[in-house]
Amino acid sequence: MGRAKLPRKSTNIDMTAMCDVAFLLLSFFILAAKFKPPEALKVTTPNSVYTKMVPEHNVLMITIDKAGKVYLSVSDNNSAEKQEIINTINSQKNLGLTDQEKGFFSRLPTSYIGVPFSQLKPFLDKMGVPDGLKDVVVGGIPVKDTLNNELIEWVRAAMTAFANSGTPMKVVIRGDNEAKYPSFQGVISAFKKNDLLKFQLVTSPVSIPTGTELWKANQNGTAKGVS
Repeated sequence: MGRAKLPRKSTNIDMTAMCDVAFLLLSFFILAAKFKPPEALKVTTPNSVYTKMVPEHNVLMITIDKAGKVYLSVSDNNSAEKQEIINTINSQKNLGLTDQEKGFFSRLPTSYIGVPFSQLKPFLDKMGVPDGLKDVVVGGIPVKDTLNNELIEWVRAAMTAFANSGTPMKVVIRGDNEAKYPSFQGVISAFKKNDLLKFQLVTSPVSIPTGTELWKANQNGTAKGVS
């Protein structure tokens, strides 16, 4: 007896609901994403073959631009430490900063200090205005005069703030490739005055030159990066 054949039916899957869910998820992630703000201070760092990532948290960043001007910033997640730093400097120097002015440094993202103590109050006022620092000419923190190296007190205040919070502070120098040595020397001098002898340098990663000893060691898995 022959086997009865079942009629074939076309399969039709409605993907409308799946597409709706996909677009809803995509919209959610776009709206919820937190984009990294643009760098407030742009410098061209020297090249190196070291590939270790720059830390993003618990960082005291010293930036030296092309003209040799020195700036200080603290990572955005350390708002409590930033608040203590600015409170300490305000108290020690009798700057008369208001709570709002101090808050501009402690709470705003990508905030930095780039002026002498005498100009700090108007500088912080400008910082609180959108694009307020865009056209402001800053002279940097004085470091070249050994008798007036103001970075010493900034670093000391930062070390105290991080020590009080029990958070290890990572010190990073981000210098422009064309910055002159006196500015770097002034930064190192401020570190030494505070017995701060360990720091990292920010560089732009490049490929290891083929055929060099480091390239051969890397091929054998024995190469070690330095900072």
